[in-house]
Amino acid sequence: MKIHIVGAGPAGLYFALLMKKADPRHDLRIFERDGPDDTFGWGIVFSDRTLTGLAERDAPSHAAITARFALWDNVDVVHRDQRISIRGNRFAGIARVEFLRILRERCRELGVEIEYHRTIGESDVAELARADLLIGADGANSTVRRARTEPFQPSVVAGRNKYIWLGTPRRFDGLTLTFRPDAAGWFAAHSYRFDERRSTFIVECPEPVWRAAGLAQMAEAAMCAYLGRVFEPDLGGAPLLTNNFVRWLNFPLIRNQRWFDERCVLLGDALHTAHFSIGSGTKLALEDAIALFDAMRDEPRVPAALERFEATRRPVVESLQEAAQSSLEWFENFPARMHLDPLPLAYELMTRSGRIDIERLRRRDPDFAAACERWLAAHPDGAE
Repeated sequence: MKIHIVGAGPAGLYFALLMKKADPRHDLRIFERDGPDDTFGWGIVFSDRTLTGLAERDAPSHAAITARFALWDNVDVVHRDQRISIRGNRFAGIARVEFLRILRERCRELGVEIEYHRTIGESDVAELARADLLIGADGANSTVRRARTEPFQPSVVAGRNKYIWLGTPRRFDGLTLTFRPDAAGWFAAHSYRFDERRSTFIVECPEPVWRAAGLAQMAEAAMCAYLGRVFEPDLGGAPLLTNNFVRWLNFPLIRNQRWFDERCVLLGDALHTAHFSIGSGTKLALEDAIALFDAMRDEPRVPAALERFEATRRPVVESLQEAAQSSLEWFENFPARMHLDPLPLAYELMTRSGRIDIERLRRRDPDFAAACERWLAAHPDGAE
């Protein structure tokens, strides 16, 4: 089978790996606009459930990935200089560039051809679609999706908050959600380590705060210095770092009415997005790749395989997107919750998506759940 893949991110690489491993006769070619070490973001995070799926599918890549993991089980909420820790949450972090390098090397080991610095324009998509299968795994700004807007019928809705994906040599031992006031307004940071020395540090704020702070006009160095002052108690003097892809964004919520068109299908962020506050972008991309591989393995006819892929994955993705939307909306309105004491704020954060309730919290961290129940009993009218 001849397969063209646009995009050498997690979804494209992992699907190629699985297909070539299953049958070396497949003619697989990946086209990537950027270079092999060019990547947006700093670290990525996984839950233990995702890791189990990777172990079952390809032991060599799983072993290489897990050997480089930073592990933790705590979510920390920092508000009013008080830290609330919630245990029992199993996470693993890894540098995004390292993760992609492992998948890239495994693909090449199996014989997958990867062409870097190869820009695919909308006019090229029709030619690539002459293959038995064309996969658009080329991110939120997918060229494949734009070239086939009419059949896919995409919806792209921008979130209200501004956010920027930074790094820092400060080590955060846990997934940390930090809230800090500034003269311009409130800022939130999402931080977690991805190796022994560095952490991801995502900052978001309402757009009016972003404008009032003058961040729209600031050069990178001035912007990092400004945010470093806002989060100085948390960074402890460590700098904030940028890379070639750093810029302020509004999060795009992407959905598609149709997931495939004849022999062309979308995967990962090209197909759907989930707000970064629930940390599921790479998880969804990898699970897409696994589900598409399973469908191709079980159904030899490509159109029927793509139908099976969509039928299997769409309910899962839509459920997670619904939870992510609840989380996005909470963060878009977080300044209105800053009157809360740290404990009820932490409880709201843990339950904001609707996927975790007090029973699940009790299983994860009985002490935290008991403290929340005492607070709720003393405040029958709730957090208001």
